[in-house]
Amino acid sequence: MDKRIKEHARIIVDWSTEMGEDDNVLVLAHPEAHELVVALYEEIGKKKANPLTVYSSDEISRKYMLEHGEGFETPQHMLKMFEESDVIISIKSTDNLSTLSDVPGNILSDMSRAKKPILHMLHKKRTCLTLFPTRSHAQMAEMSLEAYQDFVWGAILRDWQEVHDQQEILRKELERTDEVRIVGPETDLRMSIKGMNPINSDGKNNLPSGEVYVAPIPDSVEGEILFDLPLMHRGREITGVKLRFDNGEVVEHSAEKNQDLLTSILETDEGAKRLGELGIGTNRDIDRFTKNMLFDEKMGDTVHLALGYAIKRSIGDDLEGNESAVHVDMIKDMQDGKIELDGEILMKNGKFRWEK
Repeated sequence: MDKRIKEHARIIVDWSTEMGEDDNVLVLAHPEAHELVVALYEEIGKKKANPLTVYSSDEISRKYMLEHGEGFETPQHMLKMFEESDVIISIKSTDNLSTLSDVPGNILSDMSRAKKPILHMLHKKRTCLTLFPTRSHAQMAEMSLEAYQDFVWGAILRDWQEVHDQQEILRKELERTDEVRIVGPETDLRMSIKGMNPINSDGKNNLPSGEVYVAPIPDSVEGEILFDLPLMHRGREITGVKLRFDNGEVVEHSAEKNQDLLTSILETDEGAKRLGELGIGTNRDIDRFTKNMLFDEKMGDTVHLALGYAIKRSIGDDLEGNESAVHVDMIKDMQDGKIELDGEILMKNGKFRWEK
């Protein structure tokens, strides 16, 4: 076994989930990730925790959804499994990233609505969402498998305490901010984050990480934005997304490719038309776009916004965040733009004001 797989597992157990004795651990994985699951069980055994693994795949989900059609209900046995778990580890991995591409958007949206309580439960647990590199992911990134493995583990096998300390500068800047303004090509967007709780994302929940994110005040978002980097959603690529917000809600939208899929996301529920997250990427070890949101949204010199669900810990005390069954991130490159906090420059042309 590649020694980097063992180190990946150790970071998940020791740092990301802070696993302890007698923890009930749920591992959700694709069969392609079996080596990482084996390495995880070795580390989980050292902790004397209690693991359960559920293997699944997009191929299984595709067959089920196409046969079932709309009308899904929340699977109560699955919800119970999440409730009984102290730690939940989800490993993204697949042998075909386009498996779900022929599942109609209305069916995918209906499934998302049915699983909304499970999404909410997930965010109450110690979690880690990570990836095991496969040929399919490497092909999407236009890289050889060996080069992609180097890329993935280069972004994951880091000193996450050091990352945390560096990102605290940005988190504190956002903590004392009322209005954020994002300016760039075909973009001028404002929102309030006053009283919200910026999160230093340092490998505790996502691995890799490298971002600071916060929930906007839902009805404060005004203006327009062009997302110049593609979005992969359910096996289909959406490009050239433009959104215009009024009183916090998307009132106009377009996309150069797969606009119908963008429309289906926005029509999932009322909350899907509002923002649940503003995130600023800091991980410069992620130095290329790979069409994988777990990595792409963490790229240094980028900003991303998520339509839909606001992660609870990023919502300030006595404030309300956005509610939705979806959480869909979209990325903008800030190499030719700026971010202002209360009228002062935070980032310009991809560099924070404290960077030389």
